[in-house]
Amino acid sequence: MVVTGLISDGLAASRLIAFCAISEHGNLDHCKELLTNIENPNGFSWNVAMRGYSESESPKEALLLYKQMLKNNWPRPDNYTYPLLLKTCACLSLISVGSGILGHVYKWGFDSDAFVFNAMVHLLVSCGEFEIARKMFDVSPVRNLVSWNSLINGYVRRGRAHEALDVYREMEMGNFRPDGVTLIGVVSACGQLEDLELGKQLHRYIEENGLNLKVPLANALMDMYVKCGELKRAKAVFDALGKKTMVSWTTMVAGYAKLGFLDAACRVFDEMPEKDVVPWNAMIGGYVQANRSEDALELFHEMQATTVKPDEVTMVNCLSAGSQLGALDVGIWIHRYIETHKLYLNVALGTALIDMYAKCGNIRQALDVFDRIPSRNSLTWTAIICGLAAHGNPRDALSHFSEMIDSSLMPDEVTFIGVLSACCHGGLVEEGRKLFAEMSSKFNLSPKVKHYSCMVDLLGRAGLLEEAEELIKNMSVEADAVVYGALFFACRIHGNVEMGERAALKLLELDPHDSGIYVLLANMYGEAQMFEKSGEIRKMMRERGVDKTPGCSLIELNGNVNEFIIRDKSHPHSRQIYECLVQLTRQLELEYTPDISIIGDTFSCEVGNLI
Repeated sequence: MVVTGLISDGLAASRLIAFCAISEHGNLDHCKELLTNIENPNGFSWNVAMRGYSESESPKEALLLYKQMLKNNWPRPDNYTYPLLLKTCACLSLISVGSGILGHVYKWGFDSDAFVFNAMVHLLVSCGEFEIARKMFDVSPVRNLVSWNSLINGYVRRGRAHEALDVYREMEMGNFRPDGVTLIGVVSACGQLEDLELGKQLHRYIEENGLNLKVPLANALMDMYVKCGELKRAKAVFDALGKKTMVSWTTMVAGYAKLGFLDAACRVFDEMPEKDVVPWNAMIGGYVQANRSEDALELFHEMQATTVKPDEVTMVNCLSAGSQLGALDVGIWIHRYIETHKLYLNVALGTALIDMYAKCGNIRQALDVFDRIPSRNSLTWTAIICGLAAHGNPRDALSHFSEMIDSSLMPDEVTFIGVLSACCHGGLVEEGRKLFAEMSSKFNLSPKVKHYSCMVDLLGRAGLLEEAEELIKNMSVEADAVVYGALFFACRIHGNVEMGERAALKLLELDPHDSGIYVLLANMYGEAQMFEKSGEIRKMMRERGVDKTPGCSLIELNGNVNEFIIRDKSHPHSRQIYECLVQLTRQLELEYTPDISIIGDTFSCEVGNLI
């Protein structure tokens, strides 16, 4: 073309640039060379080059080409230029650059073009600028079905399902007939709101109007039914699908796993023709949610034998499994795996590591991870605060809480459980009172039952039994067994039999079959030398057929978790364990003579768990 002079022909040159820009065998670098070196490239050439870059791994280059196009003063951008640029800004969330381009659109009058207008709406909703998008939308004379769809799906992507449905109702009143894209948005909104009735209405509308149930819409319906707990309906849509995508399979796996039907989830998972990391994560997360942590870790090892690479979500699930087991060795191994495979330590993964180390007894390592992660959110701070509280470091926990507030992060209800627990461990009554009051007055959080139980425990341990009982009477929510249990425990410590009796009777009202309450009440009477009443409680246990629930302990040794139940002889080393226990008991007798009347069944239960 150069030799023959054909390169100077605008049409021929534009076709060559198009080939380099968007062909499967094209070359964007060569495209740019041609564009900047041929004489007077036309608007089509600039637009197709921008399209090529916008669809490449370097979409910002499209914006740089636009800048260069403006410097050349010719050709001027047209109605094909701006949809490409606005889409690029939306994908990259470049609202500041996009705003400048919107100014150019209005300057040259392209806002009256339907394609450009729809791209403008898409940019604004993708960047969360809903108020501006809505004002622009309301006054535009060129809005069409695509405009409505952009607005509806923009709200859905941002989790604003109520607004999405409001726009859909306005659209119906404007006599716009929804298409498949519209219905994907509104069905997804129903899933977010768990509005099963409206979801079923939309499904009927699709069937009654003979709309083509393409795979993306079918997947949205399945996801909606799963989120609403209607697995049978989801399975019916799944079975009716002629061609199932990986999203279809994964939706069913995740649905069964999330709702606890792990056997069904396994069947669908095994039938999948191909799997990426998402269904593996769904299955591992399902096992963790069902407290089947050993199965979760076993599945992770199976995953390693495949070509699928674990991601950050996989590691979060595995760390949660390690936390449930209290298996520090497993957690350390996962941490090394993360470092070896250079997985990005994002907020979720960093928080999971902190939580695992704290729950497995290594608070120093939890603090080390906390100090090293690049970014933290409220959950990260909450994890370290709760960990410090559980490890008996109340002052450090409260210090971290103050740092969290200074970082302009808002605490949530779980954060306050952590700080109130810290006050309990440290006997910090005044600090606890102040924080409990600030929950509602400063942070606009309503105390829940767990917060009240922390306060009752704090006051009770300090001997402020009347104040603790008064707090229970004035609770804004109904007290549960944990609250009365905290009061009863405090009464027993401080020897207030009368109040302890009231708390125990409340506990028995809430759960008349809890053997532990009977035992502790009988022990309290015994400690107060009220042996007749103690005998009556034990007689009541026998008459009601209440048996002492066997205790259970989990102990990690050399990376293996061993489970023991009271009087358990199933362990292969049970004989050696019993012999060791006998030796320990004899040594205890030499060193210290316990007051059996105080320790009572509690000591027996703990020893029983060990053996």
